[in-house]
Amino acid sequence: MSFKSIALASLLALPASAFADWQLASGDSSVNFVSVKKTNIAETHHFKNLSGSISDAGKAQLVIDLASVETNIPIRNERMQQMLFDTAKFAKATISADVDMARLSALKPGQTAMINADVTVDVHGQQQTEKAALQVTALEGGRLLVTTSAPILVNAGNYKLLEGIEKLREVAGLDSISPIVPVTAKLVFTQN
Repeated sequence: MSFKSIALASLLALPASAFADWQLASGDSSVNFVSVKKTNIAETHHFKNLSGSISDAGKAQLVIDLASVETNIPIRNERMQQMLFDTAKFAKATISADVDMARLSALKPGQTAMINADVTVDVHGQQQTEKAALQVTALEGGRLLVTTSAPILVNAGNYKLLEGIEKLREVAGLDSISPIVPVTAKLVFTQN
């Protein structure tokens, strides 16, 4: 769900070594979220279209195309796009952060740094700060790998998504869908 993308964005906001601008390698990156229905049935979903960058000034941004939500069930994808995310009005989720470029500039390929980051998540017209525990690893070839070291627990109510969750619950005939969504991310950035 959108809040999961927020978590992913927070990962992107991690300090990406102090080199020049970095671009997200979208084909090597992923943002996943888990929905829980009927109290104990969990399913993992993801977004197919991500973009992002980290500037040499330390401005990190991750953009999630909410219409690219993939649940492996086409009708559920459509329902999430229309009823939950309202992609006609809110096509994207944006996650941004200021990155301490100096902190990671000394990382050599294979070295890792653990980062606790505050990321600003903008979803469904609502903006909140989320905390993310991230692991940043320098890779060969001028690349950085940013992953969540623990799931980010996103509360849909903080983004005015509860009404959408209720619509999904009703149309699917479910007794419950949890408003708390664990989000994980794996982001690969390539130095320009």
